[in-house]
Amino acid sequence: MLYRKEIVTAAGTLCCAIAIGFVMQGSETAKQRYGQDNRQSVDPESVIASSALLNVKEITLTSAAFETSVVAPQQEMAVTPVSTPAIPLPEPDVASEILDPDCDVAAEARAVAGAIISFSLSAPCLANERLTLHHSGMIFSALTSGIGKLEVLIPALEENALIVAAFPNGDGAVARTTVDELADFDRVVLQWKGDTGFGLHAREYGAEYGAAGHIWSGASGDVAAAVTGSGGFITPLGDKNVADGLMAEVYTFPTMAAIRSGIIDLSVEAEVTQANCGMEIEAKAIQVKRGEAVKSRALTLSVPECDATDSFLVLNNLLQDLKVAGS
Repeated sequence: MLYRKEIVTAAGTLCCAIAIGFVMQGSETAKQRYGQDNRQSVDPESVIASSALLNVKEITLTSAAFETSVVAPQQEMAVTPVSTPAIPLPEPDVASEILDPDCDVAAEARAVAGAIISFSLSAPCLANERLTLHHSGMIFSALTSGIGKLEVLIPALEENALIVAAFPNGDGAVARTTVDELADFDRVVLQWKGDTGFGLHAREYGAEYGAAGHIWSGASGDVAAAVTGSGGFITPLGDKNVADGLMAEVYTFPTMAAIRSGIIDLSVEAEVTQANCGMEIEAKAIQVKRGEAVKSRALTLSVPECDATDSFLVLNNLLQDLKVAGS
């Protein structure tokens, strides 16, 4: 009986102690001792954005004793799969598709006044590129522009004119046109390669050198004179910016529309320069006369030594002079 009384007393004392403890934790005294609840919500993004690192030292790992053991899941326990939300991937930047420009080489030809062919070429992928133009045995060099364009006036040598443009890489184009006025003109072509000093001269109606009627590269005449029948003109062909390029000069005279009768004296001259002295130079002459077949003739000329520079070699018999009946 005594033991039972002691047990009851001890139990009562333990209950009072527990009650007092709960009261002290919730009272003002507890707040003063342990302080206010200063916990604040932490923004996860601010923590992630922070670059500060916590330097933790002297940590001792201890083991905690539990009165009850943790129950590990058994194999037969059902596992509920949890699907993770799909995270949309950022779409890649889609750059505008860059297409190569149209690399086709296109050419066009049309007849203009004076039995001239207006030739134009477009080669977008061949800017600043050399090429050769071919027409009825006449060949000369040209150079495309910075955007692959070319425009040139070519005296026609055939009524059904064909112009062929050829690039060194094998690309090219062809253009055709009809030149109905060609029968009204006579033409002479002189062509050569490089800086050889060749020149074509026409002395109309017995004109002296340097006088009116002496048509050459230094006094080339114009198309307007040919259209009115008062005189001829010279058209230079070939781009001097092309190294060792093919050059040509074409003399045109309006035989059918000439207002005077007489003789047109034709000659080929070569100036002796430091570039050609002591060398053999070559040229080709083409003559187109009304009612006659096209005639061509090759020329090889030995140039004197360099002490003869600034002098001229004159070939009077290479070309056939023009006889004009007048209207």
